[in-house]
Amino acid sequence: MPLDLQMGSVLTDPGTRVVICCGAGGVGKTTTAAAMAMYAAEHGRTVAVLTIDPARRLAQSLGMSELTNDPQPVAIDGTGTLDAMMLDMRRTFDEMVIEYSTPERAAAIMENSFYQTMASSFSGTQEYMAMEKLGKLLEQDRWDLIIVDTPPSRNALDFLDAPQRLGSFLSGRLMKVLVGSGRGVGRMVTGAMSLAMRGVSTIIGGDMLRDVAMFVQSLDSMFGGFQDRALKTYQLLKQPGTQFAVVAAAEPDALREAAFFVDRLSEESMPLAGLILNRTHPNLTSISESSARAALESVDDELTRGVLEIHAARAATGKRELHLLQRFTAAHPAVPVVGVPSLPFEVADTVALRAVAEQITSRG
Repeated sequence: MPLDLQMGSVLTDPGTRVVICCGAGGVGKTTTAAAMAMYAAEHGRTVAVLTIDPARRLAQSLGMSELTNDPQPVAIDGTGTLDAMMLDMRRTFDEMVIEYSTPERAAAIMENSFYQTMASSFSGTQEYMAMEKLGKLLEQDRWDLIIVDTPPSRNALDFLDAPQRLGSFLSGRLMKVLVGSGRGVGRMVTGAMSLAMRGVSTIIGGDMLRDVAMFVQSLDSMFGGFQDRALKTYQLLKQPGTQFAVVAAAEPDALREAAFFVDRLSEESMPLAGLILNRTHPNLTSISESSARAALESVDDELTRGVLEIHAARAATGKRELHLLQRFTAAHPAVPVVGVPSLPFEVADTVALRAVAEQITSRG
């Protein structure tokens, strides 16, 4: 039997300052983050929840029309407070540029076409900006608990890797060549460049290469600030007040991603609260699938047959999910687990969120 994840105790513990909900895309991280935030706030915590999900489900479930990059109060029942926000990747990047440069240099960077592309669509930027936003929220010291819904991703490890990936890009060989070109950007692009750089110019275009070079040179003076910030936030994730909640669905791919993430957290010595397994189908009776199917052979009533068929299908699903969970726990016996049964309604309001929170925190 897996260890019980006592998520209620984690969320109400004054020592818990940050909870990171991580896992593969489409497993219910946003709903989980919102439900836990509401639970903690209604039990006396001063809570902020940050979502990176562009589908705006968090706003809808919290009874709000939309969320912005700034915290907005949410009406709750209880003694605490709850603020919610959704990451605006471009605005967060702009604010970081403004902080680490002069007004003139910041304006030049933000008008640069390569920066505009990078700030809105470059691989890893969303994850990096999520880390940046978390660091900013922690600096404000305004909340005693911050819950983060990490970006939807095909690879759940991207959130942890983002600072290193962006740093590797900015310090890569091509970037060093561009920075090293100094005041000769025009000469480099117009002809007095190496054969390699001519090839790059041919592939991406001279104008684009000039924009990249000017952007990187402008960014060079800020690079130390970028790296220092990323390292600082990354180190904060290792502190005792941080807890990672790995969220998965009872599906092979999602649990495989969860296993990768658990292993990575262990390698990085980061604090893991446990696994939240969403949308499970536990057998609510003692009637097994085989018993239900056997009973079908002697029942003629249409309604009874329908009930037995539905029960048999659910029992089969529950059995498959239990087998998948047993494989996970066999490989990770020390990881606490809580199962969240699939609900018969859409989680689209605070009543439904409380129902989810009740299941997440049912073990304590």
